[in-house]
Parts: sequence; C-alpha cells; structure tokens
Amino acid sequence: MTADIDGLLEQVRKQQEDVARIQRGVESMEVKGASRSNEVSVTLRGTGRFTEIVIDPQAHRRFNATDLGEIVLEAVNDGLTRLAEATRARFA
Repeated sequence: MTADIDGLLEQVRKQQEDVARIQRGVESMEVKGASRSNEVSVTLRGTGRFTEIVIDPQAHRRFNATDLGEIVLEAVNDGLTRLAEATRARFA
C-alpha cells in the first residue's frame, strides 16, 4: 500500500514539474499579431505583456483617430488570440 502511495506521489511531483517547465516555456514565447491589412503589428510575450506595437507611418494619413484605434485593437486581439492558441498547443 505504501509503495502505491509513494508511486502516486512521485507521479504527481513529475506532473507538477512538467507543468512548471511548460509554463516557463510559454512565458518565454514571443508571439506576433497584426491587423487584417497589416497597418499595425504587435509583439507580446507569453506572459501577456506587449513588447512592441508598430503602426505603418502612412496609416495616420489614411485613417482618422477612431479608425486607427480600431485597427490597433484588431492587431492586439489577433496577438492575444495567437498567444492563446500557442499556449494551448504547448499544453496539449
């Protein structure tokens, strides 16, 4: 009976180590997202922190502030979606 419990505890410890290893891998990932027409691109880490937002220099001439805000939001949401997909893939 003790051997069964010891084996089970060892299995749980190994699973916890695996989850921690995968989590560290996710946190170190870098994911990119973009608006539909690539006027805006974003880069974020696996932690969810954005590290870069790049706006096409011509975009502010072609779009008003409201439209440009929507384009930035589209790129941000694309980045978050890609991060969620990459995270699911790592844990699969």
